[in-house]
Amino acid sequence: MDEFAQVLRAWRDRVRPEDVGLPPGLGRRAPGLRREELALIAGVSVDYVVRLEQGRARNPSPQLLASLARALRLNDGERDHLFRVAGAAVPPAGHVPRDVTPTAQRMVDRFRDAPVAVAVHTAIYELVLCNPLWAALFGDPASQTRLERNVAWRYFTDSAMPVTHTPEDDEEYARDLVGHLRTAAGRYPGDPQIPQLIAKLLDASPDFARRWKEGTVGELRTSRKTVHNDLVGDIVVDCDTLTSGPGDQTFVIMTAAPGSEDEQKLDLLRVIGLQELRS
Repeated sequence: MDEFAQVLRAWRDRVRPEDVGLPPGLGRRAPGLRREELALIAGVSVDYVVRLEQGRARNPSPQLLASLARALRLNDGERDHLFRVAGAAVPPAGHVPRDVTPTAQRMVDRFRDAPVAVAVHTAIYELVLCNPLWAALFGDPASQTRLERNVAWRYFTDSAMPVTHTPEDDEEYARDLVGHLRTAAGRYPGDPQIPQLIAKLLDASPDFARRWKEGTVGELRTSRKTVHNDLVGDIVVDCDTLTSGPGDQTFVIMTAAPGSEDEQKLDLLRVIGLQELRS
């Protein structure tokens, strides 16, 4: 068995189902994840996991390796080793970090059983991890392109974005979002993804272009939003944004007032989202 297959199997065996928000189940002969559970979390087929562990699948993509690293809760050294033994380039320093830390992953896992929508974004506000409730509110990230998973892109170009603010909050949010991108551009000047994203936004959105020329630098802050959902209707949520995490990643938490109708709607949507995930 080659090194890639060996470490993949070893790391799968050490992750308990409860570590990733899955029920332990009955008749489990080993404490680690089953292949079908790893496949579910990483978003690949069971057959592909089998071929990887048997050394029959070659040249996995960087996107797949990043998904496996997140699913297996690898630390930075283990993730880099996974990339190397797979024959892929390790994500270079100076680029926006897109790998989720085990701590962030555990935090998101803890909110699977509460009416709280949680997500982790990169320094340029690209979604890299979320719980099922977040996916139920904003769409399954697995069905979206990388550009569509970027909050700035969706906010300035997607008229179907299911979020509204008061006029005052909307103005502040748009200014902060542009300022957040400019801050990231200054911190990661060697990452080609940032100027590419900004160029696309400048071309697609006159509103973004106007705000970008103003030179605003800043971070996103707490705000109140109304989220539109076809299943449960409008939900008013408070959105808390925690910045300055590892790699300048942003942890976003959406909650509703305790005991309110909005919280009940979130809880109903949470149950629906979990059912769809496990179907």
